[in-house]
Amino acid sequence: MLRKWYTNWLSRHCNRTSFALHMVGIPAAFIAAPVAAIMKYWTLAAGLFLGGYALQFIGHMIEGNRSGEEELVRKLFRRR
Repeated sequence: MLRKWYTNWLSRHCNRTSFALHMVGIPAAFIAAPVAAIMKYWTLAAGLFLGGYALQFIGHMIEGNRSGEEELVRKLFRRR
């Protein structure tokens, strides 16, 4: 299952710029932001989280595909 997820993730991040933006944005949003929040640097935590996500969304705009979060929201709200 992890291999399938990783293969899918790599296939959706082929552009070098998009990949680089994700390599900065993911750790900023999911590692640095929580650490800053634990240390009670709320403004820094918010900036890292939002900035990290912004970098990833810019990467998806470059790539020409949707982010995983957008795909999930669309799937959850899809009318049947």
